[in-house]
Amino acid sequence: MELSADREGGILSVRVQGRIDGANVRQFMETVRCATEDGDRAVIMDFERLVYISSSGLRAVLMTAKSLRSRDVGFALCSLSDVVRAAFGTSGFDRIIAIYPTSADALAALDR
Repeated sequence: MELSADREGGILSVRVQGRIDGANVRQFMETVRCATEDGDRAVIMDFERLVYISSSGLRAVLMTAKSLRSRDVGFALCSLSDVVRAAFGTSGFDRIIAIYPTSADALAALDR
């Protein structure tokens, strides 16, 4: 798993590549936690290059979303492949977490 991040106008964009699974889920959560700053209004996770997410990865994304929401920080996912989108649909997390087709769509929604 590789993560890269940038920030613009108080919105942190995190691009995730590879897999999120039991082997790296702690690293994923810690990296996102450390990248988030107090002044952030929102976090967008771009999963365009994410090829697989396990149930532990799904839980980590949900826990991250809940943690951010408790601090009034918006949260959205974008650019999910069909396989990753199906995992969110099967788990029902797509009804809990905002998912957008592109990063531009997520940014527009969170920048309101």
